[in-house]
Amino acid sequence: MFAGHIGTALAIGRAERGVNVGVFIAAALLLDFLLWIFVLLGWESVAIPATFAATHQPEFFFPYSHGLMASFIWSVVAGGAAFVLCSRLLTRWRAAVLVAIAVLSHWVLDALVHRPELPLGVSGSRMVGFALWNNMPFALTLEATLVVVGLYLFISGTRVGRNKSLALAVLGAVVMVFTAIGMTIAPPPPSATAMAGSSLGTLAVVCVLAYWFGRLPRQA
Repeated sequence: MFAGHIGTALAIGRAERGVNVGVFIAAALLLDFLLWIFVLLGWESVAIPATFAATHQPEFFFPYSHGLMASFIWSVVAGGAAFVLCSRLLTRWRAAVLVAIAVLSHWVLDALVHRPELPLGVSGSRMVGFALWNNMPFALTLEATLVVVGLYLFISGTRVGRNKSLALAVLGAVVMVFTAIGMTIAPPPPSATAMAGSSLGTLAVVCVLAYWFGRLPRQA
């Protein structure tokens, strides 16, 4: 799940128009940032199984980034950071809550699509996952729906200009296309390190572009 996280963040962004939607998108993708950093550090791992060509599903060990308990902790940390950094007192609490929700939404969506590999607690705890990726057409349809609905809710309810709204729509469409390619016809990555590095670069580019496109016009 990649594009679906962005669609969810766009929908959340409508609820607080004073915060750049790029912040909510970064929050919704935070657990993946942590995953790939932890993979590079050797704290978590990703393996490419022999069935990858058929399933396009790596196997993850990621209790510190994608465990439910860990995800809740990261959501609290991110919400606290939003509260501290938000310059407008009246929106601090709302921004903090929405950022925390965006972070935690990542776990919920991943639990829908992953096989049972997301731990409820630390390593060794019960694993969950509804494995919607086993029905890839349905999973990709769900993800595309999240993007479309998120874009509609955000664009129809904010003051972002027409050009930037179009740019956000294009960004969402491009991410959805690459998500579909990655889950259907892309070849196996050469290594876990290469997968982590390319994923971190992609996440960073998407967040920077989303922040740029999501800037509101200055008040006169």
